[in-house]
Amino acid sequence: MDYVIGLDIGTTSAKAVLFTKEGKVVIESEQTYHVYHPQPSWVEQNPDEIEKAAKKALKNIIKKGLSFNDKILVVGISSAMHSLICMDEQGNALSPSITWADGRSVHQAEAIKTTTGLGIYLKTGTPIHPMSPFTKLVWMKDTNYPPYLKANKFISIKEYLLKKWFNQYVVDYSVASATGIFNVHTFDWDEEALAITGIQREQLSEPVPPTYVCEGLLNEIADEIGLSSTTKFVIGASDGPLANLGIGAISPGDVAITVGTSGAIRQMADKPQTDELQEIFCYGLTKNSWIMGGPTNNGGIVLQWLKEVVGEHQIYLAEKGGQSVYEQLNELAQTVDAGANGLLFMPYLNGERAPYWDANARGSFIGLTLAHKKEHLIRAGMEGVIFSLLTVNEALERLAGPSKNVFASGGFARSPLWLQILADVFGQEIQVPVSHQSSAWGAAWMGLVGIGEANSLSDIKDYIPMEKTYFPNEVNHTIYQTLYHTFKNLYISLQPHFKNLSDFQRRH
Repeated sequence: MDYVIGLDIGTTSAKAVLFTKEGKVVIESEQTYHVYHPQPSWVEQNPDEIEKAAKKALKNIIKKGLSFNDKILVVGISSAMHSLICMDEQGNALSPSITWADGRSVHQAEAIKTTTGLGIYLKTGTPIHPMSPFTKLVWMKDTNYPPYLKANKFISIKEYLLKKWFNQYVVDYSVASATGIFNVHTFDWDEEALAITGIQREQLSEPVPPTYVCEGLLNEIADEIGLSSTTKFVIGASDGPLANLGIGAISPGDVAITVGTSGAIRQMADKPQTDELQEIFCYGLTKNSWIMGGPTNNGGIVLQWLKEVVGEHQIYLAEKGGQSVYEQLNELAQTVDAGANGLLFMPYLNGERAPYWDANARGSFIGLTLAHKKEHLIRAGMEGVIFSLLTVNEALERLAGPSKNVFASGGFARSPLWLQILADVFGQEIQVPVSHQSSAWGAAWMGLVGIGEANSLSDIKDYIPMEKTYFPNEVNHTIYQTLYHTFKNLYISLQPHFKNLSDFQRRH
């Protein structure tokens, strides 16, 4: 039988998913890796650990999921955006992989915003924020970061894997777009942005379409994974547009909401759109399609934090009963009515990206009383993530038009409560596919298109089985509309205080 693999290089793990050509999941393998914080606001990873995890994830599904006569048609690749690695002339990493969550370039981002930032954003579609390699490179230049001074190339984690496996320096359009130095109108590196970073275009990879086929898998890599060296890999795209593709949100008015560690809301567009408010991103996918939307830094990481802070008993119960601790947290939150008895959570534990692009934003519980208990904190945390996504959606609809169909994917799609909260806050039906691995399926489908086994990207809509639709509860929607008005105003009121606290935390 013929199969296709989607390889998804995420923020905290590498996932390999074996699919049939019709989109049915056969087997999954996930390998986690560490995130390092060597200094306050620095967020790094070891690129070799990620490469090893990717190889192991692939090896596991080859070993467990295939018989002798089965065939892998192609491997499509998805990856998180905004990572940056300095490379030497021999193709070795001089630096860690600096991730999207890294905040070391906050001062550079603030300075660029007040000078050339608007012009750069209008050309690149990448908001000026510490997440982007653009501001990271300026920080490297300003601080004489030793790996920057010695670097021959500057690449992302996906490019790192392709260099190690195929000895090529290529980058797909969407990952290139996410650097902040790629012009989404010309599909080429932007000369003004390059000049500000102090690097040359020769120090960057060659931009290629998402259907670009990588061939010539190095023999030692093929042997380690268990694949043939003739296996074709298709470069794919970043996880955002591939999540849209994998969930079928590719027509005007189709909105994809993905929440994993972080979260995002996105629409496809047939032309690039940016404006002076600089609230959303606009990245190129192909030369006639763009992805518009906004990410939140704070998705599942909020529930993970709540687990560590107030979930000690739920961890114990989960271990004792063989249940997921997150199921325990969900069950507890479900005992509380919508609105958590007037408790709001500003979910900015890791700063925030869209629509505020404020690395200084901080998390806050507002409205605490003696009547609030653990279950209220958990529910308010889950609601705060969805309120934050609604602020992004309002900015997106201003440019892309109103949403017609809303699709949900990612880790939070395993939580019926969180999906119901989403439906109630947005006041719209939420469609959920059978498989939560939408980025992996999008990567796999891009692979099939790349090798000619599928005719077009849009044909994927016929190969996405849907599991369930969540309908909004009008009573809860009314409650959330009232609280959302307060939620939005709180950010405006607290913004200067966030800045003061952020400065204090950096000093201490």
